[in-house]
Amino acid sequence: MVVFEGELPIERLDERKGGYFFLRINAGTVEQLSKKRATRLICTLDKTLSYQCGLNHLGNGDFFIILAGKHLRTLRRSAGDSVHCELAEDPNPLGVDVPPVLEALLEQDDDLKTRYEQLTDGGKRGLIHAVNTAKDIDRQVQIAIAILHGVDRRQALRR
Repeated sequence: MVVFEGELPIERLDERKGGYFFLRINAGTVEQLSKKRATRLICTLDKTLSYQCGLNHLGNGDFFIILAGKHLRTLRRSAGDSVHCELAEDPNPLGVDVPPVLEALLEQDDDLKTRYEQLTDGGKRGLIHAVNTAKDIDRQVQIAIAILHGVDRRQALRR
């Protein structure tokens, strides 16, 4: 179900705040979402490009979603241009797919599964992203086990 549709200007954050390109989402729209600011979204731009995203707080009551440079290049747009935007709630509460190696690990180890289930959705996404950084399956397993046993994500990636 589409929760927002309209033309939005492409803006850019100040370099001190990351310099990201973004689309501003007003607070009224966010209030209509099932999980408010914690809702994961699917953003469709110009009816051609879709991606999963989350909301970031802009600091003035409004929110924003990040627009990757590769998306701007695909759309042939830049800061100041407008883009047609459709936002829908993502049916996947994590907003990312669980990698097969992590699924298998959680099926085989009840302790790790319990630890995984205790993570917030953001913690689960962080774990998934960390696991996905490794190409080697053994390394993916090592990273997952380390993080689920409480090792800091950055440390787990350096091990």
